[in-house]
Amino acid sequence: MAEAALALEDGTVYFGEAFGRRGTVTGEVCFNTSMTGYQEILTDPSYRGQILTMTAPQIGNYGVNSADVESGQLQMAGFVVREVSRTASNFTATGTLAEYLDAAGVVGISGIDTRALVRRIRIHGAMTGVLSSEILDAGQLVTLAREAPKLAGRDLVREVMPNSIGDWSEPLAADATPLPQPTEGGDLPEHSQYAGTKHVVALDYGMKWNIARHLASRGCRVTVLPGRATAEEVLAQQPDGVFLSNGPGDPEMVDYGVATVRDLVGKLPIFGICLGHQLLAQACGAKTFKLKFGHRGANQPVLDLATGKVEITSQNHGFAVDEETLPDCLEVTHRNLNDDTIEGLRHRTAPAASVQYHPEAAAGPHDSAYLFDRFRQMLG
Repeated sequence: MAEAALALEDGTVYFGEAFGRRGTVTGEVCFNTSMTGYQEILTDPSYRGQILTMTAPQIGNYGVNSADVESGQLQMAGFVVREVSRTASNFTATGTLAEYLDAAGVVGISGIDTRALVRRIRIHGAMTGVLSSEILDAGQLVTLAREAPKLAGRDLVREVMPNSIGDWSEPLAADATPLPQPTEGGDLPEHSQYAGTKHVVALDYGMKWNIARHLASRGCRVTVLPGRATAEEVLAQQPDGVFLSNGPGDPEMVDYGVATVRDLVGKLPIFGICLGHQLLAQACGAKTFKLKFGHRGANQPVLDLATGKVEITSQNHGFAVDEETLPDCLEVTHRNLNDDTIEGLRHRTAPAASVQYHPEAAAGPHDSAYLFDRFRQMLG
């Protein structure tokens, strides 16, 4: 096997085996604690500009397929695993993980002590790194890592948002969530709470496809607009509500998104997820800050303050809303039980709400799917 190396800006260097595409990439090194769902993770646009480490000891054993994707391409800069499976043991598999990364141009490394790497990140915080299967000189790699651009201060949304307006009609797969199932004719049952059609404009800052599937499965006609769209362009679509998507990079750099949301609050029902949550908060006057090492995984506990119920959630974010800057018009609805950070907000007078985590659950548990029901009810 060819060699590869991962170097951090603090001078730490790990040597292992290369897989995927050969090359040299830089990015913020982060980690995800999910045991499955690596294909959904690889195609999540929110990982743009990052080198992702999986904490599960083996990744790739069930291969890849055409269904488990969350965008049109692999988004992250590099992929780090303890052991990569060389074969695919699943009837849906169309190829191996290594072949998938190679075809997509993503550099990978295996055979390193990922537990030691994750412990370093947890103790010292997320760091910029360089991953290479071309350069193996430790000193040169550390220099490259220290010179690489930081994630904070970067607008990566412009690299992943669509260039034009589109429509979305694909619903959830039949086994994806306990929604009312369609009849043989393709219509939802008459008693379904989702009967009837509502028009939702989804502002796409790097939206995961399963979000749009959830909206479509709840009787929504979904029009997808690029995240740079203005409030006037949104209102011109005459929607019943607006969805704010997830996305990568520093939320404070997405000032155009904040301006649009600010002009929409109070005019239409709004629901935001992840970056959309942060943009809604900023539009109302709050600020965001960078977490020490972020929340990424499918096992994050969140408390719904209204019901007292604990949800196990899927998360992927490196920034959070600063509670000390919350304006009076916003109230906290959900909290992370690991570090008490804000996981959900609601506007006190306008029909607008958001969550920091991912209720579309791709990959992850379905505990939070009810949030799409709440948004659907907001539409009338």
